[in-house]
Amino acid sequence: MIGKQVAILILVAVLLLILTACAAGPNAALNTPNERGDVAGFWQGLWHGVISPITFIISLFNGGVTIYDVNNNGHWYDFGFVLGVAIIFGGPAGSRRR
Repeated sequence: MIGKQVAILILVAVLLLILTACAAGPNAALNTPNERGDVAGFWQGLWHGVISPITFIISLFNGGVTIYDVNNNGHWYDFGFVLGVAIIFGGPAGSRRR
């Protein structure tokens, strides 16, 4: 009985460690222009969300390509990115007929 409780305690501790390891940190490049002098906003976030599946595949083979633009204006870019991903994976393209 004690062995089962210890196993559950270890499992909970490992799960908490995994969850905290995935926590996002601060973005040091927030509101900082990139090399072209641009700061990504809502519309660029929306576009990056829409093309994220293709960008992900390209990023596996090219180290200079990233899915998410760190030089962004914060919450509006995030909202556009999530909305773009939802359009691709949650909209008509993500649904199936029975």
